[in-house]
Order: sequence, then structure tokens, then C-alpha cells
Amino acid sequence: MSGIICVYKRDEEGVLHFREAWIDEEYSEFVMNHGVVGHQSKTEETDVADPDAGESLMEAFAAQCAEDGYAEIPEEEQSWVVAQYALKTKEGTSRDRYLEEKAKDALISHLAWRGLGVVDRSEFSDAKLNIFCLTPDVAKTVNAIKVCIRGEALDFTKLSIGAAPYGSTDYKLKHSAKPSSSFSL
Repeated sequence: MSGIICVYKRDEEGVLHFREAWIDEEYSEFVMNHGVVGHQSKTEETDVADPDAGESLMEAFAAQCAEDGYAEIPEEEQSWVVAQYALKTKEGTSRDRYLEEKAKDALISHLAWRGLGVVDRSEFSDAKLNIFCLTPDVAKTVNAIKVCIRGEALDFTKLSIGAAPYGSTDYKLKHSAKPSSSFSL
């Protein structure tokens, strides 16, 4: 049961909560992260003596989450949110590749600590850099991306954000730093 367990549950008011856990092998710790989706999570670490102890903690965590009504959200029930940068060249420059790595790293961390999903991939296409995020909550992810990109000083003026349901290619514009009414990949 290695890897990461990430599960969700809606409370009585419809607020989405998440719990996730993994083994940090570098520090020999079982790490549990939890909170309200879209908000900075709380993290707890427990030392583990050996891999078997870590696996036991992961199994206990999975069982407790299931008992509490938490479950994985299938990819098909999530949405794509794409952070997009307009570029000066069709394939991008070395500066754009640097931007890609910095933005991906920042978004991976920012979204994960808020239960907002994962950065799935990035690609250069037709003078655009697209960073694809798979998320259970579009609105909160759009806001989190804006906060993250601004906070990391990653050229907010060239950022557009689009979103589409998992199986769709019909992206709707959710944010644009420049006047625009459409979003295309």
C-alpha cells in the first residue's frame, strides 16, 4: 500500500474535506495531512520504526477514513483546470522552460497542501505553455492558482485559466489577465 492515499468527504453543510497520508522514507515518518479543501491543511507526522510499521499505519489510516465516510473521487468526477501562459515563440524559449518548472513546482505544492488535486502535466503548444491540474473543485483551484502565481511572482500578467469537466475538451475561460472571452489550448 505504498504511495499516497487521498480521500474526500462532504460534511452536512456540503463543505468538501480531505485527508491524505504517505510515508516519508527520507525521515522515516508517516505523514497525515487533512483539512477543508481550498484551505491550508494541518499536518501530523509519526515516526515509523521500519517499512512494516509504516504499512500498518497506512492500512489503519485507510480503514479509519473508510469508516468515517471518506472516499477517493474518481478522475471522471473531477475537472481539468489549465493555467496557461502566452509565449512570444511557438515552442517556447529557455526562459519559458524555466517558467514552466517554477510554475509547476509552485502549483504542485500549493494545490496539494489545500486538497485541490494534482498537477498532471505541462506542455508547450502554439505559443502557449499549458499546465494541466486535475481537481475536485474548479472555483477554489482557479483562486488558488491566481494566489500562487502572484505570490511566486511568476508573471501574472500573461496568465489565463480555463476549466473543463474531465472528459471534455470544451474549456471555459475562468480568468484572463488580458481582455478575452474565450480559452483555447
